Amino acid sequence: MSAGHDHSHHHHHDHAPKLDHLNTAFIAGIILNSAFVIIEVIAGLFTHSLSLLTDAGHNLSDVAGLALALLAFKLTKVNATSKYTYGYKRSTIIVSFFNALVLFAAVGIIGYEAIMRFMHPEKVAGGTMAWVAFIGIIINAVTAWLFVKGKDKDLNVKSAYLHMAVDAIVSLGVVISGIIIYFTNLYWIDSAVSIIIAVVILRGTWSLLSDSLRLEMDGVPKEMDLDMIKAELLKGKGIIDVHHMHVWALSTTDNALTAHIVINPEYLSSFDAIKYDLRHRLEHLNISHSTFEPEFSDAECKHLDC
Repeated sequence: MSAGHDHSHHHHHDHAPKLDHLNTAFIAGIILNSAFVIIEVIAGLFTHSLSLLTDAGHNLSDVAGLALALLAFKLTKVNATSKYTYGYKRSTIIVSFFNALVLFAAVGIIGYEAIMRFMHPEKVAGGTMAWVAFIGIIINAVTAWLFVKGKDKDLNVKSAYLHMAVDAIVSLGVVISGIIIYFTNLYWIDSAVSIIIAVVILRGTWSLLSDSLRLEMDGVPKEMDLDMIKAELLKGKGIIDVHHMHVWALSTTDNALTAHIVINPEYLSSFDAIKYDLRHRLEHLNISHSTFEPEFSDAECKHLDC
């Protein structure tokens, strides 16, 4: 049997967020959040606020995550080699998974410190806490807005958006706790907010972890519907059946497919045209790389599931 093996990208770029826009978004996010981390650390040490210091640590991990995500996007443009025949596209999946793990580690650290503070509460300056966190709301909200356009098209962008959106909510919580402490001197509120922060991060990160782990294991990307893909392939001229179909992610934006296609022998001479048509259909389903193995309906089937 002959195989049809094709790489195609010109339609796929319509589905992926543009790299120029992402460059601007990531660089702006890195600069804004780096400045805010410095502000939070200074303010946290000055006010003895665990909420500010733990949030600063979390924001620092976000800065590292943004930097890694930007690097991964740059690597997707590096040409394939004899050792890495798909190039370095998979780095975007690795970075997404790493970012999720970092967030889970942050949850553990925050939870531990909060429990320690409950046992040994310290005075904090609620007013300063609230003002610094208010700045955080603005910075995180602006950064999240930069990633809105691409968050539904790329897991890497979604992770950046999720981090910033969660941080904006976290900062809002710190503002509320700072105001309460300022008027009531209930210092345990600082630890309570830290635990709430941990829970919010945990809930917001779970989908990122599960989605990136699925891609790491070559699972079917979340947005892919195998029944829909098979139905679309069956619309091709002369296609009788489709089986042995596999779909996986090459990166957080590029998907691949391999499949056996049973073709009416009358269309044997038109296989190149059929192959082109199938590729075109798949590109509209966000599958940029496809490989087909043709089988013919009058040939003896050697596969148990034919």
